[in-house]
Amino acid sequence: MSLVLDPAAQDLLFREARTANAFTDEPVTDEQVQAIYDLVKYGPTAFNQTPLRITLVRSPEARERLVPRLAEGNRAKTANAPLVAILSADNEFHEELPHLFPAAPQIKDVFFTERPVRENAAGLNAALQAAYFIVGVRAAGLAAGPMTGFDFEGVRKEFLDDDHTPLMIVNIGRPGPDAWYPRSPRLEFDQVVTTV
Repeated sequence: MSLVLDPAAQDLLFREARTANAFTDEPVTDEQVQAIYDLVKYGPTAFNQTPLRITLVRSPEARERLVPRLAEGNRAKTANAPLVAILSADNEFHEELPHLFPAAPQIKDVFFTERPVRENAAGLNAALQAAYFIVGVRAAGLAAGPMTGFDFEGVRKEFLDDDHTPLMIVNIGRPGPDAWYPRSPRLEFDQVVTTV
């Protein structure tokens, strides 16, 4: 076999994993979220950037502030998910680069002095980290329901600040009955990969 990862782990992370739309009421603990982060923080990014920020929406009051900012089809499942995470990009991530990339601490001032450059880098690298986060949720035996159907500016104003750009909202928990839509098709290898 060409993959080193155990087939059961391949299924857990990819083949059998799906976007969940319904969850049981079993709570997602802080310890589980900590374990997820402690695993996925090692995913590669450019210059070891870590722009992803995770805002956990736990309280009923915070949930009430969030749900109306979602697309109609995302409201009920978010209101009932055991845990909701707002994933955002910190556009001031470069301030941490001297610590995070000690091989070239000057990188902060060489590449990232202009805000548009930082926003572009933050968006790309936080999106990579968000994907790692979703795989980490699956590695914890949980299901993720990532969504981009929401009022981005409203969520930013309500939960973040001008230095943070929301990327997605992720419902997290154990999948409940009717959690899955039928599996959608994927493109085949030769539709995606070109050799030159």
